Amino acid sequence: MRIAAATDLFAADSGEAPWSDIRRAIADEYAASHALPWIVGFSGGKDSTLVAHLVFEHLLSLPRSARRRPVHIVANDTLVESPLVIAHIRAVQDEMRNAASAFDLPVTVATTAPDPEHTFWVNMIGRGYPSPNRTFRWCTDRMKIQPTSRYVRQQVDASGEVVLLLGVRRDESATRAGTVARYDNGERLNRHNDLQGCWVFRPIVELSTEDVWEFLGTENPPWGGSHARLIKLYRDAGGGECPVVTAKSDAPSCGTTSSRFGCWTCTVVDKDRSLAGFVEAGFGEFTPLLDFRDWLVSIRNDPERRLARRRDGRVLIAPNGVHVPGPFTLATRAEILTRLLALQERVGRQLIMPSEVDRIRALWAKDALDGAERSAAG
Repeated sequence: MRIAAATDLFAADSGEAPWSDIRRAIADEYAASHALPWIVGFSGGKDSTLVAHLVFEHLLSLPRSARRRPVHIVANDTLVESPLVIAHIRAVQDEMRNAASAFDLPVTVATTAPDPEHTFWVNMIGRGYPSPNRTFRWCTDRMKIQPTSRYVRQQVDASGEVVLLLGVRRDESATRAGTVARYDNGERLNRHNDLQGCWVFRPIVELSTEDVWEFLGTENPPWGGSHARLIKLYRDAGGGECPVVTAKSDAPSCGTTSSRFGCWTCTVVDKDRSLAGFVEAGFGEFTPLLDFRDWLVSIRNDPERRLARRRDGRVLIAPNGVHVPGPFTLATRAEILTRLLALQERVGRQLIMPSEVDRIRALWAKDALDGAERSAAG
């Protein structure tokens, strides 16, 4: 496959956002001799929305005979997304589907989700995993990376290779700049570091945050409506989205100290400024969610709530000689579930699925049996 040089993306440094160059790069890549499917990582935030906008716009500009490359616009639902955020994502997805159908575009709008065995509540309440923090961020891999990577691999299996379009920008943060640098190879398409058969295309990598907002504030989305809801979402949250993550090396972008909206249960951040921002913006119904999340943080390191042994029966001692406690006790897990079900009733929205509760109770029964067997053996 011919891969265009990265210098093709920005032909000149005019000091202005090079929209014509970005559109040209997208058009040239779509018209390449190969017909590899495109997968647009869509988090619902400003950067991924911009990429989806530009791709959708390009498809609409083509005659039907030239729309030969399928495009997948793929979001990820961790099942514990911030309610306003997931509502926004679903609304935009519906608009995209309707427009794709109306204009006969080769667009598939999809949502990935964690394996039922590895949802947030099954792992925390069922298996007793302590609330995630920066040193034990078990949630990102199971809830974000694995589901999206599984979707990408399915398309690779079907087509041999795929092109993954990501709305990453060097200007976003020092961490993101480091991620961009890892992928840089002087070409427009870079091989994904972890996903075999996956090429990465970052069409807006050199844009500034101001460029992105100016575009979204002046251009209506090609699938209809406007970007006003997205702009209001950021304004209310006072932060940004947790972006699409397809590699563990990108995990620091999820749950950093910056205000990002993502999982309402996120305990990696010290304070959920985005959810608090929604509350301050008038969405007082989310206050109980914020309180529950803060309670999960508060109980994490309580030794009375943690077992001495890990799930495999081992006692773990750190190199400094300090005992590392195991999972939450069954009593604590039962308390979390009781409180969560009461919270669900109070806020009037589903926070945990019945299938998750069933799996949790099955895991509890197994843990109780295993504990009894160890006691008898000891």
